[in-house]
Amino acid sequence: MPLYTRRRRPPPTINIVPLIDVLVVLIFFFMMVMRVQDTQSLDITPPKMDTAGQADPAQRFIVAIDKTGQYSVNNTPITAAQLTAALKSAADKQGTGLNVLIYADQDTPLKDVTFVMDESRKLKLDKIRLQTR
Repeated sequence: MPLYTRRRRPPPTINIVPLIDVLVVLIFFFMMVMRVQDTQSLDITPPKMDTAGQADPAQRFIVAIDKTGQYSVNNTPITAAQLTAALKSAADKQGTGLNVLIYADQDTPLKDVTFVMDESRKLKLDKIRLQTR
């Protein structure tokens, strides 16, 4: 009878439960901090600007302009005359403290952006911002 018996070690295993827990927490974190854009259905790439500020989200009128110069308000394409009417209506409802947020593509012609700025200033809406990345 042997005095010493040799025991076999169990094979090494990898416990993946903690790894799955960490991955779920990371996915949840990234979903919570992800920035949601207002105009996701439009094909617009705003220009990059390093010194951009924040607009007041409570009172803002968003005008989107795509590469071809097509205007959109609330993801609804409109003409230049309809844009002027919509700006006037918003100015009458919310007053001159309304922020006009221009969400233009980086390849949008300057004349389309300046048209929106000019029409806003005609209605005494002087708080005009450009959306950037």
